[in-house]
Amino acid sequence: MIVKIVFLFLIAMGVMAMFGKLRVPGMKTLSNRKCRDCGRYRIGKGPCPCGGEKRG
Repeated sequence: MIVKIVFLFLIAMGVMAMFGKLRVPGMKTLSNRKCRDCGRYRIGKGPCPCGGEKRG
């Protein structure tokens, strides 16, 4: 019985690992929204509050 529970747990962990490897559809645009200097997410079209990134 214990072996069956452990086996099912390992299968569940493997399935979760496969889903973790999938790419999120908006991940590239999300990474472009970060400030290059401080790494914070920019909201809107204005510059970052740290003043590091001047492009809009």
